[in-house]
Amino acid sequence: MFLKQLNISTDNKVIREIKFRKGINLIVDESKEQITGNNVGKTTVLKLIDFSLGADSRQIYIDPETKKDEYKIVKDFLIENKVLITLVLTEDLDSSTANKIVIERNFLPRKENIRRVNGDDLTIDEFEIRLSELIFPDHHAEKPTFRQIISHNIRYKDENINNTLKTLDKYTTDAEYETLYLFLLGCEFSNGKSRQEILSKIQQENNFKKRLEKQQTKTAYETALSLVDDEIEHLNKNKSNLNLNKDFELDLDKLNNIKYKINKVSSEVSKLNIRKNLIIEAGQELNNSKAEIDLQQLQLIYQQATSQIQGIQKTFNELVEYHNQMTNEKIKFITKDLPNLEKTINTREKELRGLLSDESELSAVIAKSDSYEELEKLISQLNEQFRKKGEYENIIQQLEEVEGNIRNYNHDLGTIDEELFSDKFEQTVKSQLTKFNRHFSSISNRLYGEQYLLKYDIITNRNGQRLYKFSAFNANMSSGK
Repeated sequence: MFLKQLNISTDNKVIREIKFRKGINLIVDESKEQITGNNVGKTTVLKLIDFSLGADSRQIYIDPETKKDEYKIVKDFLIENKVLITLVLTEDLDSSTANKIVIERNFLPRKENIRRVNGDDLTIDEFEIRLSELIFPDHHAEKPTFRQIISHNIRYKDENINNTLKTLDKYTTDAEYETLYLFLLGCEFSNGKSRQEILSKIQQENNFKKRLEKQQTKTAYETALSLVDDEIEHLNKNKSNLNLNKDFELDLDKLNNIKYKINKVSSEVSKLNIRKNLIIEAGQELNNSKAEIDLQQLQLIYQQATSQIQGIQKTFNELVEYHNQMTNEKIKFITKDLPNLEKTINTREKELRGLLSDESELSAVIAKSDSYEELEKLISQLNEQFRKKGEYENIIQQLEEVEGNIRNYNHDLGTIDEELFSDKFEQTVKSQLTKFNRHFSSISNRLYGEQYLLKYDIITNRNGQRLYKFSAFNANMSSGK
């Protein structure tokens, strides 16, 4: 698809109509020479195209430096005048009968908001899906996302202008960049979605493990638990030497056992809530990490690339569909355990309430005994040791579960990586990279007078996982640049 026309209008008039031609379209300053032309609207046009393709409306009137302050005059003008942005795409700029896509958006809130494609009003979720279906009907993959794929084509933000490859937001992982570039190079890898899900789970488990071991390591807890057990044994021997009636001793044992259970269940509830919060945080982080990128510029580059590079097997449509589904699926995957986790928390909290009630009743019975004052110090010491025992045992159990999960995830990852890092697959990457670099080096030489190349390295990240990491470098390696 090509950009055909961009209209800015109100209910009463057309404010600006921009028609696009084949090839390079330049925004030219026709004012006097001494005027800089900084206000001619170059960036605004790019922002409006980006907005038409699903970007946040706030980028039009927000301060790009603070990313918080709003240009109130601009915002009020857009809303009060009910400004409508219309972007027209076409399959062929030379044909008046070619298929077109008409996209309409405005800046009004809630029910007055217009988000329309070919006359159909759509929700936020439906909007990007519909664009993907129309522009890339054969793309069904979930990763990379639609916005990730087109990130190289809208370059009005500093991070996009200055970076050759790192065009996504700061939350993007190396694994996501790996999937993006392998896909763009036409390297078929069917397990990309599963691999990113596993990597996400491993990261989540490692974060949970770090929180559990914030104070001490697992070995330290095991050592401390051994000492606590010895202390409990010693205190129980002292207690057994006291001259107590049978019922009193039995009640006291029950109370100590209940206190131990209370501390253990309470600690378990706390750790379950930590896991729940981590899952919620991970889902929120994904929602906050979506990039806003221009679809049409990438479409042009992709069409130029496919016309010059043989062997790219993925259509641009497949790239975009792959993007649209992955983020939501990833969030669903990460948060799918929440219902069961909340059910477990509710069950444990109910159990804890019952134990607290039993403790209260037994404490009242024991307090009536004449021997209670005699045992007060000993009971206090036992209670403290049982509290520690329950806490340490629960942390150790949680750590063993986390370590088991990490082992299982790493095993699954290893199975997938056997294909991804096989000699056969790596040879495919090298072959596609060679084809790409023929054109990349030629174009960079024409633009900058120097030849640049794209390369990859198989790296091992801090969690011990292998990744294809792509980077650009100067072919004249002796130049010192």
